[in-house]
Amino acid sequence: MKQKIFEPHAHMFSRVTDDYVAMREAGIRVVLEPAFWLGQPRTNVGSFIDYFDTILGWERHRSEQFGIHHVCTMGLNPREANDDRVNDAVMEVLPRFLEKNSVVGVGEIGLDDMTEKEEKYFEAQIQLAIDHDLPILIHTPHRNKKAGFERCLDIAKNSGIDMGRVLIDHGNEETVRITHESGAMQGFSIYPNTKMTPKRMVHVLQEFGVENMIINSACDWGVSDPLSVPKTVTEMVAAGMKTEDIDTLVWKNPTTFFGQGGRGDVNEWEAEPVLQWTDTFDGNSVLRGQDPSKM
Repeated sequence: MKQKIFEPHAHMFSRVTDDYVAMREAGIRVVLEPAFWLGQPRTNVGSFIDYFDTILGWERHRSEQFGIHHVCTMGLNPREANDDRVNDAVMEVLPRFLEKNSVVGVGEIGLDDMTEKEEKYFEAQIQLAIDHDLPILIHTPHRNKKAGFERCLDIAKNSGIDMGRVLIDHGNEETVRITHESGAMQGFSIYPNTKMTPKRMVHVLQEFGVENMIINSACDWGVSDPLSVPKTVTEMVAAGMKTEDIDTLVWKNPTTFFGQGGRGDVNEWEAEPVLQWTDTFDGNSVLRGQDPSKM
């Protein structure tokens, strides 16, 4: 029986439908889409609103057409937190999006260039998470990773949020020991050429175990792989890791973490999506009359 997988970080807005087909075939039953930037800066809050509506509506419809539950997190990403054309305006509209049923967290939030403005909006969004009883997904800098992790953890600890509701993402071998005793969930993005590879991830898991660990593909519009998590599962099996540890890493940990806000649970996510393949979204069809079970 194929291992059930909760993919906890995938920017499906930038992926094609073939990815959904392959992900379902590989065992992915739930995909979480964090709000992030689009590869270039947005110049007004309206483009954020349209994007938020897209991942709440159309993208969820598209995912469920291929038999995969879709949830998301909402937030002002750290790159655009520096942009005064949009930062305050996005913060004004965020609360209403955080009330939506399929929003299971606040994110991606955190630091990128580690500026004062990034810290200001990071702290403000942690407070929104506390106010809305949601966990947070933290983006950490791609440069100066160790210092970025330390600063993100300090801000989270000082905010008053329960550290069991903190997922600090994009970790590597250097950050494991920093995070291990913090009480936060550790996220690792598995990439084809950068960040973590499946083999490196297995070595980390063999040393530190699977408690408070989450792995993801972080697939987006760049060089990335939406099947990174199932490929890591294959490496774990080849390394002789226990079936229960694999299930904990790719199913129990993410479902438990993102179920904390009460907007989804294992029973819901284990069931097939209720959407019919003939259904449309606002009159638009993903499948164009094709039955996905016959693809």
